[in-house]
Amino acid sequence: MLEIYAGDTALKTIGEKGFSPDLFTSFLGASGGPKWFTLLGLDKYIFGDFFKGRQVPLNLIGSSAGAFRAACFAQQDPVAAIERLAKSYSETVYSDKPSPQEITTKAIELLDDLLGHSGVDDIINNPVFKAHFIVAKCNGLVASENKAQQGIGLLLSMLKNSISRSLLNGQYERFIFKPTSSDLVIQDPDNISTSIKDFSYNNIKTSLLASGSIPMVMQGIKDIADCPEGMYRDGGIIDYHFDFKIQNDGLVLYPHFNSNLKAGWFDKNLSRKVRLQHYDNTVLLCPSAQFINTLPYQKIPDRSDFTKMRPAQRLQYWQQVFVDSQILADEFKQFYQTQDIKRIKNINQLLN
Repeated sequence: MLEIYAGDTALKTIGEKGFSPDLFTSFLGASGGPKWFTLLGLDKYIFGDFFKGRQVPLNLIGSSAGAFRAACFAQQDPVAAIERLAKSYSETVYSDKPSPQEITTKAIELLDDLLGHSGVDDIINNPVFKAHFIVAKCNGLVASENKAQQGIGLLLSMLKNSISRSLLNGQYERFIFKPTSSDLVIQDPDNISTSIKDFSYNNIKTSLLASGSIPMVMQGIKDIADCPEGMYRDGGIIDYHFDFKIQNDGLVLYPHFNSNLKAGWFDKNLSRKVRLQHYDNTVLLCPSAQFINTLPYQKIPDRSDFTKMRPAQRLQYWQQVFVDSQILADEFKQFYQTQDIKRIKNINQLLN
């Protein structure tokens, strides 16, 4: 039910040292809205057991839903936090035709529930689990809150990206919000402008909200504290599933909802793949097609469920996915305990 892939360097390291939580220095969390519900069981096991008691820093890097997950994992009780997120997200109900303002208001309520009373302090001061939120600063038409203008800007982005991802540079800038103590360095061959900003009590909530502010669906976040003036939106626009090199000495653990990795939002329908060299030191965990076929409707959750299903039907479906996601956690636990490393597949077969 669980597929495990690894790059050449990761395979070599695991072959020499065995599979251990100490091998990992980074953790990735992708965009994708409720698609991550399939990973709830894995998230709870990884941060409630696999990494429990860890003393060596672990960089948690996320965009959109992945940033929200990172915000959970950097709290003192990561399992309770991720359960709050899953509950709040899955039980959200909108009107029949929700406005961007309504969806944004609901997102703020979810954010407050996720953070609780101490979440902000936990994230800013956690010496081990260091959350990083990726946000896209939007320039030109994509910064407009007028839907027609924003739509034209997004269409232009789609056309530019179909030619070259680097052409997005004029419309978007990558901002990474991080704890002061973070040593994260990334290398992006597409040369998308990247700014690194330290968390503060004035920007941590707005940066996290901005990371999940989907264009055309939610309001953008204007003028984040400690940053240049402008409009900030969903980090998945640039970094949907990530296509940059993380500069570190350890491996990257990447639980993902499928094996089809796409760099940015505008790559979803393109045949372009992420660069193999960026996943050389990565271990990818994802549900198999067999697992997905066992789920209700034979698919993983997605945002269209909000419009295609009535709330009671959707909630029943999503709650069943939460239950079934434990299967992936149990299988990963067994893999780790038995050190069945021969079942790891080379990630080359996905990305070549």
